[in-house]
Amino acid sequence: MSMKNIGIGEWAVSNTVDEVLKTYALGSCVAVIIYDSKAKVAGLIHVALPESRVDPERARIQPGYFADSGLPLMIEEMKKLGASRSGVWVKLAGGASVMDPGNFFDIGKRNILAVKRVLWKSSLGPIAEDTGGSISRTVSFTVADGSVAISSGQKSWNI
Repeated sequence: MSMKNIGIGEWAVSNTVDEVLKTYALGSCVAVIIYDSKAKVAGLIHVALPESRVDPERARIQPGYFADSGLPLMIEEMKKLGASRSGVWVKLAGGASVMDPGNFFDIGKRNILAVKRVLWKSSLGPIAEDTGGSISRTVSFTVADGSVAISSGQKSWNI
């Protein structure tokens, strides 16, 4: 198995069955995991903020940093690899409240809602989520079978 690491504000799409897409340390950030089980096309994006209008220049340079600018681009790349809505499912992870004890900014919750808004525009919605709380999550997504493993500290589980 080869590992492809996705950093903050990055995404990857793959139809290489021996590949694992992985992103680390999701705090308030959200990972959107999209898989076409028929075409075996996988996409994973690490979204940091909900809306690109807060920093249009950053959105131009690194569109994946924002839900509204990066997620539609990743979906288009998946279509180019043969993904179609009929075989697709979506899972979400992250969106925690970290370093924000009074939930003043609530970036995690705002990220989750922004991601869902973008997905709804494409007639997609999550079939599973591991979101919220106050833990940092790492996500591993296996292209061959679409399995999604999440870990935090010494614990690990699947969604």
